[in-house]
Amino acid sequence: MSKMITTPQLQDPDLLYEQLLDAQQDMTPEQVQDFSARLILLLANQIGDAAVLGECIQAAREAG
Repeated sequence: MSKMITTPQLQDPDLLYEQLLDAQQDMTPEQVQDFSARLILLLANQIGDAAVLGECIQAAREAG
């Protein structure tokens, strides 16, 4: 049974998108990649559950 939440949880997805774009403004592609990696690790730490993170990783891989 999946522990991963698949229903939308964001209260304001447009705001999140805007914040992500603003944060990456004036970054080189390498800096964007480093930023993304740091953000992923920070968000993974907020989730904290290895099983849920594994499901998310697999889902993201399959979606690509």
